[in-house]
Amino acid sequence: MHEPDGTVREAYRGYSEWLDGQDDGWMRRKAFEAESFFRKTGITFNVYGEDDAEERLIPFDMVPRIISGGEWRRLSRGIEQRVRALNAFMHDLYHRQEIIRSGRLPERLFRDNAAWLAEMVGFTPPGGVYTHIVGIDLVRTGPDDFMVLEDNARTPSGVSYMLENRETMMNMFPELFSKVKVSDVSDYPRRLAKSLAACAPEGAGDKPSIAVLTPGIYNSAYYEHAFLADQMGAELVEGSDLRVIEGKVHMRTTVGFRPVDVIYRRVDDEYLDPLTFNRDSVLGIPGVMDVYRAGNVTIANAPGTGVADDKAIYSFMPEIVEFYTGEKPLLPNVDTFRCADPDSLKYVLDNLAELVVKEVHGSGGYGMLIGPTSSKKELKEFRHKLEANPENYIAQPTLALSTCPIFTKNGLAPRHVDLRPFVLCSPDGVDITPGGLTRVALKKGSLVVNSSQGGGTKDSWVLED
Repeated sequence: MHEPDGTVREAYRGYSEWLDGQDDGWMRRKAFEAESFFRKTGITFNVYGEDDAEERLIPFDMVPRIISGGEWRRLSRGIEQRVRALNAFMHDLYHRQEIIRSGRLPERLFRDNAAWLAEMVGFTPPGGVYTHIVGIDLVRTGPDDFMVLEDNARTPSGVSYMLENRETMMNMFPELFSKVKVSDVSDYPRRLAKSLAACAPEGAGDKPSIAVLTPGIYNSAYYEHAFLADQMGAELVEGSDLRVIEGKVHMRTTVGFRPVDVIYRRVDDEYLDPLTFNRDSVLGIPGVMDVYRAGNVTIANAPGTGVADDKAIYSFMPEIVEFYTGEKPLLPNVDTFRCADPDSLKYVLDNLAELVVKEVHGSGGYGMLIGPTSSKKELKEFRHKLEANPENYIAQPTLALSTCPIFTKNGLAPRHVDLRPFVLCSPDGVDITPGGLTRVALKKGSLVVNSSQGGGTKDSWVLED
């Protein structure tokens, strides 16, 4: 919010002027009001493995994260470049594998990768799109320096929090939005429905039928599944609501079975089709992969896109972007040490107390080590893990992440943040919502922003010029 000399940054000037005119007691009441709104609306997430906290209210901070229009345009160009490269990479990986033939990517990265599906080899999804919805996690390390921390191309979550954060802010501070011109995000569900409809298979007609496939009410992101289905005007279904009839997927309705053209699935690959993958799955649709490969239904995101979420693949993203676009990446990666490489492993072991180490297939902030904040015992235990299974880990330097202020009982205080913009891909092009989900580490000094690890969220503003 402030420059090093204490002056207010240009992007925050309008907000800062408004904030200076507010009473601290009134702001504290507003913070309580926001919590009550989230509780009443049911904006929650589930935490697995904790008996005393199965469902939690997601923490929300009232101070927005603000990005100027110029900054956003630069970010958007880099995000679009990366997403196009990811989609081209997916197509190549399931067809000719030119990037492996060229020697740019080791074959072992997908040969031993559980997310790579042999069932997708030689098949091109309707419209040629693999990554229909993508979340690119960004961190800021300097005034003009954004870096990609992670790619989410399987089933990125969090967009419902982006929308509810904005609605909450507009309900609480309507006068603020007349003072500061902020780009709208409320039409995301309409844009999502339009983008998914554009990916429908041939023969779907002018109004393709769209369904959101959820694992059910006990899933950690169930609130989001129900929210998006409602906002899109799509059907929210579970696997038991769908059936393959005469080579097409149909959903159960009060007037019988009706065809489904596009399935926005929030079910993992393994559970999608018990006839193809896990035979014990009760979450998927028996035979749906046969319908999919016949070109009679679109599954978003395409099965097998989880390869792109792999943190070992991430370390090769600069090469992947250049290979498929012919351009240098506009958004750089964080420097990454592949522990499968003996020299990199030696460096990581020698400098473990200064690095962040992550599981290749990990997510949600689990299974990672933050060296500078770890005890000697934790460092010793993680050293044994690395020595026993180095291919399962990558390591990165501890970044000087930017901070944004949060509202505390004692006033504003800095906390580390990241940003997840949401991207829609269809044959019509790439559509990037102006904003995204800002996640914030609410604990002082913490670098972990995941909600499952004590993080919260903020409204993300992109200023109109």
